Formats: sequence, structure tokens, C-alpha cells
Amino acid sequence: MSDFANSLSVSSSGLKAQANRLRHVAENISNADTPGYRRKSVPFEAVRNLNTNTEQVRVGRVILDRSDLEQIYDPTHPLADDSGHYDGSNVDLMIEIADAREAQRSYEANLKMFDQTRSMSSALMDLLRN
Repeated sequence: MSDFANSLSVSSSGLKAQANRLRHVAENISNADTPGYRRKSVPFEAVRNLNTNTEQVRVGRVILDRSDLEQIYDPTHPLADDSGHYDGSNVDLMIEIADAREAQRSYEANLKMFDQTRSMSSALMDLLRN
């Protein structure tokens, strides 16, 4: 496999990983007010391709945040216990927004690398034709 194809493979694995991360961040944000919801995150793992001797990014298994759920006082809520409390979620919107921004920047960096590799490959083909 050529260096251009290796570069495209590495950047596309990064694009897929960041897209998956962003999907989980969006899910966390949309469920921030869901009672009993636990924040989800995905770890990244480096995987070496022995055929091309390149490392790619792979998304690991989804991890649920086991930190304590927020206790919300609302005696009128159907899930409230005898003391009037129920379990909220452990999603912090500030952390999710920061994670979304980081995933977006990483996605853009991988996309830029993909586009640069493609344009370099195209320029090389043009030089070889002349």
C-alpha cells in the first residue's frame, strides 16, 4: 500500500473515532435531564496494522460514568421517594460542551490531513502525466 493510502487510512480512522465520540457527547447532552441517566464516554485505542506498519485509532467499548447521580428534590415527581428526592443524571453540560469542541477540532484536523493527502496525490498524478 502506498504512503498516500496509509495516510488516508490513518486519517479516516481518526474521523470515524471522533464522529463516534461526538455521537456519544450528543447523546449525553440530550439526556442531561433524564432521571437515572449515566454519562457515557468512549476510549480510543491505537491499533497497529501489521501489513502497512501504521497505527490507526479504534474506539473501545462504551464506559458508563459510575459517579454519584445528582439527588433532586421534587416531592411531586413520580420517581420521588418518601423524602421527596429522586436520582437525576450525572451529566455536566460544561464538560460535554468542552468534549464536543475537542472532538470537533480533532475531526477538523483529521479532515484537513485527509484533504491534504488527497491534493498531494492529485498533484503527483498531474506531474507524472506531464
